Amino acid sequence: MKPIAIFRHTATEGPGYLATFLDEQKIPWQLICIDADDSVPSSAAAYSGLVFMGGPMSVNDNLPWVPKVEALIRDAVAKDIPLLGHCLGGQLISKALGAGVSRNPVKEIGWGEVQVSDNDIARDWFGDLQKFQAFHWHGETFSLPQGATHLLSSTHCTNQAYAIGKHLALQCHVEMTAEMIASWCAVGADEVTTSSTSPAVQSTSEMQQQINDKLPHLNNVAEQLYSRWIKGLSV
Repeated sequence: MKPIAIFRHTATEGPGYLATFLDEQKIPWQLICIDADDSVPSSAAAYSGLVFMGGPMSVNDNLPWVPKVEALIRDAVAKDIPLLGHCLGGQLISKALGAGVSRNPVKEIGWGEVQVSDNDIARDWFGDLQKFQAFHWHGETFSLPQGATHLLSSTHCTNQAYAIGKHLALQCHVEMTAEMIASWCAVGADEVTTSSTSPAVQSTSEMQQQINDKLPHLNNVAEQLYSRWIKGLSV
């Protein structure tokens, strides 16, 4: 099988639980570190799937790699190679496919419930699950590209996930590990403090205190989604 390409946009936002899942499934993957100036491939043909992780930047920023990633996403769609986006990654997919990315009404940082949409495609991805505690860290949100089916929402963000065929875009984070949460809390402590008036922002201590209770279930949700996503991989 060709490897899955996983795009990292900042050092602290790697593949997390996705790497564990792929290794357990013995599926090869390659990390492409945009933050370390790795080049963006001009074609998706060498990969069985493309995964885009999160990052603190905006897809609307004037960054030289953003148009290259957008072109790669469109190439993958044309070649029927599945896409998976987490937070910034979901926003990149949306922008590449003609949808908008704009400021969310409030920042969402920390644990927060998301509701699964009542449609057959959502049930295909999430099974019988109707809601779960996701992890959030975003100030922007995507709109849905043409042909997308809405999958998830939260009280403070209408579009938390969508699917287009074998492609999945997430605004929330399902890839979290305890180490990632601790790292984000350390790196993002100032942002949490300055955003504390938002009704959807937890303190760093609250986020970490809830890890033991909430992370195992989030890992189960991630496994459900990733298991569904790999069914579409190109061989």
